[in-house]
Amino acid sequence: MDIHQLRVFAAVYKNRSFSRASEELFLSQPTVSDHIKTLEEGLECRLFDRLGRTIIPTKEAEVLYDYALEIIEKADNIKDSISRFRKEVGGELRIGASTIPGTYLIPTVMAEFRKKHPSVSFRIIISDSREIVEKVLGHEVLVGIVGAKLSDEQLNYTPFAEDELIVVAAPSFMKEDSVPVRSLERYPAVWREEGSGTRQEAEKILEGKGVSPEKLKVSCTFGSTDAVKQAAKAGLGYTIVSRSSVTDELKYHALKEIKLIDVEMKRQFYLVTHKKRTLPLAYNIFFKFLSGYK
Repeated sequence: MDIHQLRVFAAVYKNRSFSRASEELFLSQPTVSDHIKTLEEGLECRLFDRLGRTIIPTKEAEVLYDYALEIIEKADNIKDSISRFRKEVGGELRIGASTIPGTYLIPTVMAEFRKKHPSVSFRIIISDSREIVEKVLGHEVLVGIVGAKLSDEQLNYTPFAEDELIVVAAPSFMKEDSVPVRSLERYPAVWREEGSGTRQEAEKILEGKGVSPEKLKVSCTFGSTDAVKQAAKAGLGYTIVSRSSVTDELKYHALKEIKLIDVEMKRQFYLVTHKKRTLPLAYNIFFKFLSGYK
């Protein structure tokens, strides 16, 4: 048994798939299968039951998975400790980010970080806030960046940066440039999916002003910010988005901002980590960089 076999095993267990594990590890599928076979022979047990294209971990695999994560983490920490003597931080950082920070904020932060640490590369996984939190809980990523604080006792949330949500619509959608928040109930809305941090924070702010999400006339729901913006441009309704996501649209008058005269919609981005995971050196340095970012 060696660390490479354990990394392959952990990837197969996590993905429940040899093919997805091979894509994640940049290995051929036969190589992944060989590693698992060798590991099974060494442990004298079967780790996965193959049912056609579906694989199911055995009880032995469930026991091994926790040990494998611990060994992999310690091996990575050894590399980090050695790299301290070289005074150079390197390697790939796998970061999860919800749509808004992942698309409009993190690229700038990454560029600044790499000026100090050019040997670091990034793999950014973008999804909605709920899925990123689930990936942190499932140990698929060590650090997540989300636009909503979803309660879970296993997680730490560290404030990262402030964001502003605004109401936008096609220029011809309504004559008014500013309205009371309750007037939004009269117009059709374009909304993000339920797992979206933007949607969750917008609903929380509206409810605080006595506007129930159930009373909104939602004309359509989309799984991405770009789709929401396109729908708003087409006149399907107003939408609530991060100001940073519509900079160009406002500048070139593809969308117009409709100011709410009785509420400011501010929200916080958070760094989310698992309480039981120790961040390796490179991740820890990036985490501290993000924590101090303004």
